[in-house]
Amino acid sequence: MINIVYRLKSPKFFEEAIDEIELDGVIVRPTYLSICQADQRYYQGSRPVEVLEAKLPMALIHEAIGEVVFDSEKNFKQGDKVVMIPNTPSGDDVCKANYSYTSKFRGSGFDGFTSDLIKLTSDRVIKIPADFNPHVSAFIELISVAYQGISKFDELAITPKDKLGVWGDGNLGFITALFLKERFPESEVIVFGKHQENLNLFSFADEVYQIHNVSENVVVDHAFECVGSSASQSAIEQIIDLINPQGTINLFGVSEYPIPINTRMVLEKGLTIQGNSRSEREDFIGVVETLKENPNLFEHLEKLITNICEIQSLNDLKEAFDKDYISNFGKTILKWDK
Repeated sequence: MINIVYRLKSPKFFEEAIDEIELDGVIVRPTYLSICQADQRYYQGSRPVEVLEAKLPMALIHEAIGEVVFDSEKNFKQGDKVVMIPNTPSGDDVCKANYSYTSKFRGSGFDGFTSDLIKLTSDRVIKIPADFNPHVSAFIELISVAYQGISKFDELAITPKDKLGVWGDGNLGFITALFLKERFPESEVIVFGKHQENLNLFSFADEVYQIHNVSENVVVDHAFECVGSSASQSAIEQIIDLINPQGTINLFGVSEYPIPINTRMVLEKGLTIQGNSRSEREDFIGVVETLKENPNLFEHLEKLITNICEIQSLNDLKEAFDKDYISNFGKTILKWDK
């Protein structure tokens, strides 16, 4: 079967390429996709030159849902709505697939979801209810990243979870705080951010603070850093200052540069630092089940959607990336009509 893939050839320049797909496994037609900051770094050319040269040309985007076109094993019916898992494990590692160097991740050295059709193995596809909001469902992958980090934290933390602090008022901070409140309803979720207009959207949080205006008596038992970039340094400094002894610091933010950490206070307080990246099948399943059981979460998650762009041409795709780049907050959703 002939397939057209839309790849980023160089920063801000997409091209079409014709590939052929064999009719085995699960063939999915993408319907709604979501732009991630990692996609923007490739599109804007802000990754190191050697990285761009090694990975491009490449189809972008790893957050997407679609409809099943064909399934050779007949586990799915034609027209089933599904979320696609971008991580492709090797199957021979001791560590989890989302942390394995032998796994392949779509949109990072391996073609993402910007194509007419996607071929996957059945374990990389999870059915979602037909009545799920498609715009929110498009970024289930991002939600699953927060979900897996929260699950790891729940297993690791040894001190009380009475006060949970989230640093970052962007998309991941919003999702992490929301799912912490859902998972630990008796805990106090406190959000620390820079932009008051963003913090105003965290209506489910118990408290919100601008980072430069935090009350003197505020402490947290455990912290979740969702800031990223060079701003991670000041966030981690504030976390170490406010966290109780033997708390966990759960890192989600990505930086292109080394971030200094006050190890003296990490040792003095006996803190545990945990890194979180990507997710795996069980996390996607957990998110889908959580959304089924708590449909009210969609109302909160819809607040993240700032742009919905219909994509019928490469120029539409370029305009969507440009529009997303100038958005200070929220997700850009692509209605994929290619």
